[in-house]
Amino acid sequence: MHLYGLKSCDTCRKALKSLEGAQFVDVRADGVPGDVLEAALAQFGDALVNTRSTTWRGMSEEERAGAPVDLLRAHPTLMKRPLIVEEGGQMHLGWTAATRAALGVA
Repeated sequence: MHLYGLKSCDTCRKALKSLEGAQFVDVRADGVPGDVLEAALAQFGDALVNTRSTTWRGMSEEERAGAPVDLLRAHPTLMKRPLIVEEGGQMHLGWTAATRAALGVA
């Protein structure tokens, strides 16, 4: 299982602590692999872009109008976090009650 997020994000740290054996990938340092990003965009669409982030708020309207895949490649911190990818390819976005239930975490 891979957990894509930011090491400075409290929600990502909570998720990582609860998911024993998960491999953490810091999107700021390492980015998101292209195949994972494409699959996540196919599953979650525009919800993958965190429009409440400080990165988003600092962007111009022209920058915001770009395609989500281009925005996330240029600014990986725009991704909603955490993105959890299970070994079978199943993906979960965010650390919601539904995500925790799907992963069997209390």
